[in-house]
Amino acid sequence: MHASLRTRILIVDDSPVVRQQLRRLLEMHPDWEVCGEAVDGRDAIDKTRELGPDLILLDFAMPIMNGLQSAQEINKSFPRTPMLLFTMFLSSQLVNEARNSGIRGAVNKADAVRDLVPGIEALLRHETFFPSSSN
Repeated sequence: MHASLRTRILIVDDSPVVRQQLRRLLEMHPDWEVCGEAVDGRDAIDKTRELGPDLILLDFAMPIMNGLQSAQEINKSFPRTPMLLFTMFLSSQLVNEARNSGIRGAVNKADAVRDLVPGIEALLRHETFFPSSSN
């Protein structure tokens, strides 16, 4: 495989520690690279325009604009870019709002080790990835 065929992922989270952990986890995958990091919803929109990632990993609770607000904006300009919501606040209501915002999957931060890689892989296959039992 050529390096240029690697999937470029944008990490969006307001916590530097979470971004660092995500970067470490994602870069263990031989076909993925982290092309950038954004610190809030507004930054996510700017970095998406600037970097053109293949996939966006998006936190929900962030300052300035939350994940759903930024997803709506990103989806207007980049409807083909899959977005995976990554949050501690996963509920069936949030899943419904996420779907309506153009987000194609969601992973609870508590289940990241188990669900993050399968979630990203599902989105890259043009599938959705939502927890079956969001309470």
